[in-house]
Amino acid sequence: MTTVDPTYIAQTIKITLRLFASYREHVGVSVLEFNIALGSTVGDIARKTVAQYPDIIADPNKLVVAVNEEYQDHEFVLTDEDEVALIPPVSGGLN
Repeated sequence: MTTVDPTYIAQTIKITLRLFASYREHVGVSVLEFNIALGSTVGDIARKTVAQYPDIIADPNKLVVAVNEEYQDHEFVLTDEDEVALIPPVSGGLN
């Protein structure tokens, strides 16, 4: 039987990452789940996501991110059970 160190559990949080449009197409799914270190920021999850899925975007600092349906900067600290959404660039409109 595998034992999990309780201090490890207390030092991690679980977040849900939602992907839309081109980001979803590059990754192949619309939802990912991550266990990340307590105190992690939006920038940390952006870098982690781009490291695992480099076709999303070249520079993770350019990702537009919402946490729990509100836009946040990359310094925003995540908490357990946050829902993070990567917002792809929008194109189109009238010429």
